[in-house]
Amino acid sequence: MAEAHQAVAFQFTVTPDGIDLQLSHEALRHLWLSGLVACRKRLITLKSSVLSGVYPASPSTWFAVVAMTLGSLYGKLDPSVGLITKINSILPGKSILAPVSRTVVSAVIFSTGVWVSGILIYRQTLRILLSYHGWMFEPHKKTSMKTKIWAGCMKIMSSRQPMLYSFQMSLPKLPVPPLEDTIQRYLQSVRPLMDDDKFSEMKTLAEEFQKDLGRKSQKYLHLKSWWASNYVSDWWEEYIYLRGRGPIMVNSNYYAMDYLYVTPTTNQAARAGNIIHAMLLYRRKLERGLIPPVMALGIVPMCSDQMVRMFNTTRLPGVETDCLQHLVESRHVCVYHKGRYYRLGLYQNGNLLTPRQLQAQIQYILDDSSSPQPGEEKLAALTAGNRVPWAQARTNFFSNGINRTSLSCVERAVFFISLDQEEAGYNEEDKSSLSAYSKALLHGNCYNRWFDKSFSLVVFRNGKLGLNAEHSWADAPIIGHLWEFTLATDYFELGYTEDGNCCGDPGSPLPPPYRLQWDIPPKCREVIERSYITAKAIADDVDFQCVCFTDFGKGLIKQCRSSPDAFFQIALQLAHYREKGHFCLTYEASMTRLFRDGRTETVRSCTSQTCDFAKAMEDPTQSQENRLALYRAAAEHHQLMYRLAMTGKGIDRHLFCLYIVSKYLGTDSPFLQKVLSEPWRLSTSQTPQQQLKLFDLEKFPGHVSAGGGFGPVADDGYGVSYIFAGENLITLHISSKFSSPETNSQRFGQRICQSMRDLAQLLRPPVTAKH
Repeated sequence: MAEAHQAVAFQFTVTPDGIDLQLSHEALRHLWLSGLVACRKRLITLKSSVLSGVYPASPSTWFAVVAMTLGSLYGKLDPSVGLITKINSILPGKSILAPVSRTVVSAVIFSTGVWVSGILIYRQTLRILLSYHGWMFEPHKKTSMKTKIWAGCMKIMSSRQPMLYSFQMSLPKLPVPPLEDTIQRYLQSVRPLMDDDKFSEMKTLAEEFQKDLGRKSQKYLHLKSWWASNYVSDWWEEYIYLRGRGPIMVNSNYYAMDYLYVTPTTNQAARAGNIIHAMLLYRRKLERGLIPPVMALGIVPMCSDQMVRMFNTTRLPGVETDCLQHLVESRHVCVYHKGRYYRLGLYQNGNLLTPRQLQAQIQYILDDSSSPQPGEEKLAALTAGNRVPWAQARTNFFSNGINRTSLSCVERAVFFISLDQEEAGYNEEDKSSLSAYSKALLHGNCYNRWFDKSFSLVVFRNGKLGLNAEHSWADAPIIGHLWEFTLATDYFELGYTEDGNCCGDPGSPLPPPYRLQWDIPPKCREVIERSYITAKAIADDVDFQCVCFTDFGKGLIKQCRSSPDAFFQIALQLAHYREKGHFCLTYEASMTRLFRDGRTETVRSCTSQTCDFAKAMEDPTQSQENRLALYRAAAEHHQLMYRLAMTGKGIDRHLFCLYIVSKYLGTDSPFLQKVLSEPWRLSTSQTPQQQLKLFDLEKFPGHVSAGGGFGPVADDGYGVSYIFAGENLITLHISSKFSSPETNSQRFGQRICQSMRDLAQLLRPPVTAKH
């Protein structure tokens, strides 16, 4: 095909007359432009790294310090108190440099030292300030003088507009909690879940561990915390994600949804063109460090390290463990449609393709009537099945020839795009539409997502969107930041014409996307089919229920003087108690990004306080006043647990690392084995909204986010994701397994909604209730 020759810069043929060399000037031109773009990108990256590394200083401040020093010397003043003279005396090259030149060089060296010292002092001061977390534990509207002074200092320290990575070197390290505190909090968390005999046994095991192996392992953790940037994150990524040998589809990957009520255009190609362009604009900002760091309270920076691997990243399978491949540069995306794979270039003459040009490229793929090659259609099922067969197949069938070239094109893409033939989205007349939309994003048909890519963009036939994200490289708030920017840029900045096309001129025709070629032998097709059967069994077993709760939202909950997150978590415990008649170990995801390289921590939201409240709600002899008092105690304790998790005093990551150390020491701990084998029958997570300024929901109420979700963690448990979208909507994403007779996602969703209504009735102020 003509487009295939663009990948070849020259061809040669051996003839009787010698070698006939044929140069492709167009291909050489593209190679030259590609090299220029790569050099320019490296320079931009270097510039942003330097500016972030010297924050809050800048090259101009260095020039200012040098100028002031030289000016002082010219005025017969020595600001160095003799240091410049000492530097001059030990400076080599006396026979080369004149005395005046040596003085200038010495002054520049001194000025640079002063400038660097100022930066280091700033970093250490900021690190000390960021180690203060008292502001998080103070009651609302009761700020202490200490916190006010701290907040004033933080505003001064971050007054200059920071770049994305400006605070990375100033973030404090995640502290190792005292072993005694972790053991005590763990025992408190499991007390309501165990009878007296089991709790007594667990307490004995904990005390034995604490006296011997625990203290030894704790010393190793302290040692690691001194030299590692984070004592948890590398082990968490390796052992929780990359070493897992089971399928990552449903079990690890998660999804994000489009706007709930609004679809800017029903033109599939146009929506894809705008979204691809918006994502690449985000990538450009990311590479240049121009995205402002996420700041708690507007003054406390959070770690941005996970954002580095957002694009150009793929999880590569291995027999024992997977690895993450991250490229500095990639200039194409891989597109899947009707069982066929395409390489879509993103640049022309070094410039990013416009949305209208991208629309034309996508439309070419949609109009292509060619058939998939043997084995091509279900190829991505390899990424959905077990990891070992995929690793072996990758070595045996994709290590050379056209298969290696085509697979490399997929894995080295900026991200993966799936153009689905089905329609999706929320339909008020069809209550199951949102649940079907969720399942389509979570697993699709098990072979139309490349589950190993950092994320796969899904564009449905009616223009609706979604994301499927791989979990090992980063957590959901990171991909959520990209998704918020992308949706806002798509609708509010790029826009569409009246007929639903991308704005702008399509320009001159471009070379069409290149169709990837495969030579998949029958044995490889057998492996693909087995992976597909494995993945389909998992997908068919997912019982998903997505619910839009519109009775009220976080607006009313705040009026009731309650934390929305605590409100929902307590409602969740009440719903579970009503369904099962008992309580279970509950996982709520928190984050530790207040620390360098921080990821997540667990909030064990099933506490003695929430259990007491749930029992009181089901006890008709209890008064409303007593129930309300129990709720307040449960909500206050939940917020305390959440804050402890955020400030490095969580339970589960510490115990996890102690377990890893015990394995390295070759010693088994009955206590840690019991702790890590306990099933999380309720796994929950709140989808955060991080860039509220991008969406004016009062002016555009239809642009509320539907959030995202994930699969169940336990075979007989639930996965629950929720988002407080706007002031009057709570969207729930509930997953379980059909194979479990103990679970039913639809029934559990109804119980959660009823529990929230009951809590609102309990908490609602009299004036609001009358209204």
